[in-house]
Amino acid sequence: MPPDERDTVGLRDTVAESGERRPRVTGRPLPQPTLRSAEFWASGADGVLRIARCEACGRLSHPRPPMCPHCRSRDVTMSPVTGRGVVVAVTVNEQQWLPAFPAPYIIAIVALEEDSAARLTTNIVGCDPGDVGVGTRVRVTFEQAAADIWIPLFELDDERPDEGPIPEPEDLSARSRPMASPDKFEERVAITGIGQSEVGRRLMVDPLTLTVDACEAAVADAGLRFEDIDGLATYPGGPIGGGLTEGGTMPVEEILRIRPTWVSGGNEFPGQNGSIIAAMLAVASGLCRHVLCYRTVWESSHAAMVRDGRWVVPDARATGMTEHRAPYGAMSPANWIALCASNYFHRYGGSRETLGAIAVTARQHAAANPEAVYREPITMDDYLGARMISSPFGLYDCDVPVDGAVAVVVSAVDYATDGPNPPVFVEAVGTQIMETLSWDQGTLTHLPQSLGPSKHLWTRTDCSPDDVDVALLYDGFTFNALSWLEALGFCELGGAADFIGDGDAIRLGGRLPVNPHGGQLSAGRLHGYGFFREAVRQLRGHADSRQVPDAELAVVTAGGGVPSGAILLRR
Repeated sequence: MPPDERDTVGLRDTVAESGERRPRVTGRPLPQPTLRSAEFWASGADGVLRIARCEACGRLSHPRPPMCPHCRSRDVTMSPVTGRGVVVAVTVNEQQWLPAFPAPYIIAIVALEEDSAARLTTNIVGCDPGDVGVGTRVRVTFEQAAADIWIPLFELDDERPDEGPIPEPEDLSARSRPMASPDKFEERVAITGIGQSEVGRRLMVDPLTLTVDACEAAVADAGLRFEDIDGLATYPGGPIGGGLTEGGTMPVEEILRIRPTWVSGGNEFPGQNGSIIAAMLAVASGLCRHVLCYRTVWESSHAAMVRDGRWVVPDARATGMTEHRAPYGAMSPANWIALCASNYFHRYGGSRETLGAIAVTARQHAAANPEAVYREPITMDDYLGARMISSPFGLYDCDVPVDGAVAVVVSAVDYATDGPNPPVFVEAVGTQIMETLSWDQGTLTHLPQSLGPSKHLWTRTDCSPDDVDVALLYDGFTFNALSWLEALGFCELGGAADFIGDGDAIRLGGRLPVNPHGGQLSAGRLHGYGFFREAVRQLRGHADSRQVPDAELAVVTAGGGVPSGAILLRR
């Protein structure tokens, strides 16, 4: 199909027979304009793009803030801009996320000409995907989607065929904060119990049942009874859709009835394992003695129920973080993280084979893990030949949705030697936010929020990357693991290809074994907690045929984006 026809599939003319101008009917989800964003979405009515500008310092910001993030002036107005910019990240989406929004289509991050720190996630239209790359100059065009909503899209700027400037990565070193106190809370806690429910695809088991199964196993593993537990912590709490939660602490307490002195559930932690860090803080403060932490997913069953019509997902306008992404078909972290990968490869070079080595190695490790969902080996040819999802990601770059629950018991350190299993201690955590908390306004070269927590981690310990024996790195996508490898300092920024090679360095027996259980790419997406459990098993020496010999120090990362965090565990 010619590019100009493909870009208008699902659209109806905006001019009726009477000549009256009417909104186009498209398959795009509509954004829900807010009190802050309504002027942005309406600005295309006269063909002019308007962006928030600080009248005090002149900087642009997107979306519109109530206060300038650069100088903190309140004098912020919506001001016209040229509508010209440079593509700083791009992906060709091949996956059909939306029934009425046909793939393929081009998703890009465009940095505006007036201020490269102000960027729009958008679609590039009217051209072939091969004509767009990082550095391509573009200009705005608008599509009316409703009476008060004009979607800013971009097309090639034929008047400027030269490559435009790409923003340089930020130097985060000046933002690193010293330890607030020499008294480390990490020294007052220990990991005494871990447990896991059955894990699989489309188990069709109620998520609270999975949660209780994992919790029972973790409490028993710690040598405790439910009566000993005085705290509950979970991520992301409830209610959150998509099969991503058991419902939070309230429904679990209603079942267990442990009468806790402290509970915590939410999604604004330093990654999913940030809920475990919150539990550590509660124990270290003396508020609790044993906190039961848990994470439950049932994405696989939920997706099946949606497909079968047994679970109805209501139509609604895009709000929150999806307001500025869903209208462009950027429906998945696969799209958002692929954009970062495109900027990385443009800046540092390299090819998909580096990502492929991560995927192939994960599957090789999973073969030794009887709990892994996918254990059949894959080759580099299999990886490269798999269908594309969102360039540069193919099928094997993406983790596997599953049903399952993992639980962890955090205890006061004086109980550590009283349990039936070897205790695991906490050496340090990395939780500081140093980067802009955004998928498109801040870090482009790496996974957003991998660089900051990694730098913070090493400020809280005398250990270094050279001391780490095994790395449990979040791999919602292969690029996540690559980002964490570099951010944590196992190699220099841009050095992952040389470090990983054909995968030997990150395999069992290599320089730094990564995800010996197969990670989320092959063992299944247990959303952060699965990595923590595997780290504990490795440090206990209980990892069976995938055991890293004499493992004494493990790093665990969590978070497929913002916010994220890191934890250093020791035997």
